[in-house]
Amino acid sequence: MFNLEKLVRKNILALQQYSSARDEYKGKDAIFLDANENPFGELNRYPDPKQLELKKQLGKIKNIPAENIFIGNGSDEVIDLAYRIFCEPGKDKALTFTPTYGMYDVSAGINDVELIKVPLTDDFQINFAATESYLQDENLKLIFICSPNNPTGNNIDNIEKIIEKFNGIIFIDEAYIDFSNAESFLKKISQYPNIIISQTFSKAWGLAAARVGTAYSSKAIIDLYNKVKPPYNVSKLNQDEALKTLLATDDFENIKKIILAEREKLIKNLSSLPIVKKIYPSDANFILVEVDDANKTYETLVEAKVITRNRNNVVRNCLRITVGSEEENGRLVASLNPSEGGT
Repeated sequence: MFNLEKLVRKNILALQQYSSARDEYKGKDAIFLDANENPFGELNRYPDPKQLELKKQLGKIKNIPAENIFIGNGSDEVIDLAYRIFCEPGKDKALTFTPTYGMYDVSAGINDVELIKVPLTDDFQINFAATESYLQDENLKLIFICSPNNPTGNNIDNIEKIIEKFNGIIFIDEAYIDFSNAESFLKKISQYPNIIISQTFSKAWGLAAARVGTAYSSKAIIDLYNKVKPPYNVSKLNQDEALKTLLATDDFENIKKIILAEREKLIKNLSSLPIVKKIYPSDANFILVEVDDANKTYETLVEAKVITRNRNNVVRNCLRITVGSEEENGRLVASLNPSEGGT
């Protein structure tokens, strides 16, 4: 039986949330002498600590109430706060499936939490037989599932099988969901009170520089996030950019279509090259490509000023290649094509 209070660290339950000046007075048309701000300038006032306008617009697009939305300083803050809320340092554990996004491991180390790493199967799916023995551990509080997964690019199947067998928190990282045909778990937050869905403005929305991440969950879990976060965790500049982007959904859809079309064309063009041994199926805006010698190929591309991600240390002889513009993808393929002077 899922019991949220039993999962939350006792000091977090007892924590008195910081109340900022902008929490105490929510009006706009006033003389503000309450927050020790400089009275001069265009960026002299603190931003909305609750990001209400951004949540309102995001809620319309996602069909999610604002009370079920958390806005973070990138998805990395959303991940870090999950550890802070649910895992007692030096005692509790988290679990993830590898290879996957490296920040789960980094944040675990920062928070002094043991991270159990269960290898994915050969087709990069969850190995349920290898996972089941961990699910009854009373100190296991968090499970991180990245879907579509990074760096493999594929959707993870049968996530609900884990949700239904585990009484802790399931953190579903959907950073690349906009490039996938799979249905988001957003519609299931009322069905499953123990899930947190993380998304981001960094990928399909094109705001990686702005550092705006999101989490969707039950009101009780979102309240805990708001309780623990720094009061002004997302700047006004970044809130404004995210809001502006949300108001231009036609641009978002058009750019996404271009990226998806370029993904298919890039896969086709790379498949014809002798150096390429395998291209794994992708539901993201990148592809995982196996080559003869990943280290050598990576350095060859660096010399050509084409920068990919060498993932040889996690998936043997593989490069992770982001889908770029038509011109960028063309340069990549040409740099690897012997007939065009490539490797």
